[in-house]
Amino acid sequence: MTERQIDRIIEMAWEDRTTFDAIQFQFGLKEQEVIELMRKEMKPSSFRMWRKRVQGRATKHQAKRPFEKGRFKCTRQRNISNNKVSKR
Repeated sequence: MTERQIDRIIEMAWEDRTTFDAIQFQFGLKEQEVIELMRKEMKPSSFRMWRKRVQGRATKHQAKRPFEKGRFKCTRQRNISNNKVSKR
């Protein structure tokens, strides 16, 4: 997996409305694999904060969402282009 893909997965995992199903659809990673990636790529304190935030959040699980339709990305999110922009 490229650094850019890892950055995007982390960004999607932090977004409230992006489900684990959306991440699996786009990158083929199951929820447990996303958790392992986050644990590996983030500082321990940031990972704990993310896990606390995500656990029990209905919007992160497609089956628990109270609404039928949603977007994979926020309307405020920029489109990914071929520009070399790294957050690291």
